[in-house]
Amino acid sequence: MFDLFKKNENKGPQDVKSLRDALLRFIKAELQKAEGGEGSHIKGVNLFIIANGNEKHIYEAAVYAAEPDKFKQEIQKIADDYALDLPANWVLEVSFDEPVPAEALKSKELDAALFIRTKEHTLLKTGSAYIAVLSGEAEQAGYQITSDAGKINIGRERRAQIAGGFFRTNYIAFPGDSANPSNKFISRQHAHIEWNNDEGYFMLYADEGGVPPGNKIKVKTLKGDTLIKLHSTEIGHCLADGDQIILGDSAVLEFSYQV
Repeated sequence: MFDLFKKNENKGPQDVKSLRDALLRFIKAELQKAEGGEGSHIKGVNLFIIANGNEKHIYEAAVYAAEPDKFKQEIQKIADDYALDLPANWVLEVSFDEPVPAEALKSKELDAALFIRTKEHTLLKTGSAYIAVLSGEAEQAGYQITSDAGKINIGRERRAQIAGGFFRTNYIAFPGDSANPSNKFISRQHAHIEWNNDEGYFMLYADEGGVPPGNKIKVKTLKGDTLIKLHSTEIGHCLADGDQIILGDSAVLEFSYQV
């Protein structure tokens, strides 16, 4: 069907419009296979482009790389035409330089692969970040964290006894016997950081000791110097490069995805 895109020694995809049409047909066919074409269970679509050199530029144009929502609208139109019933909040991610996961569906005719995310079938993402201690005295001047670390606890003392008599381990620990005044306002269970695999970023949450009326957590972002206050243990903050996390009165951590 896609002989137009079969390459010989000197030739790749012929033109942007035909390539876009072939990509959309590939995506439509795989969406239709997903549980008999029912799309309401689909959370997102990851499209991986494997092309290099000049062909990569053609693929970039085919998926409207400069206008990412435009290609999503094309897929949505096909979904509507074929009654695939995608949910309103489904997400499209197009990747050019990432390795293709083994579970992705590879096209036989195109330099592309597809992964369809559902509640039961999620693509495992990875990430790493660095947290620098700007104020207060922690056990280390900085900490590297990774997406597979689980819950990264922040608080006073490495091993801290909490309500109920249980102990918790703080990965980012501020010694209680420090002479640094900032440490006095950090709770034993102040906060924690977790990786959000669905969205691909780290989240900061307040723990019991970090919500008012006790000690507090504030985040100062680079976007307009916005100050965000965490008042709930259930609602977290999506961490971005340059975020400064203020614990208690004056202990400050700086978050960066640049390890």
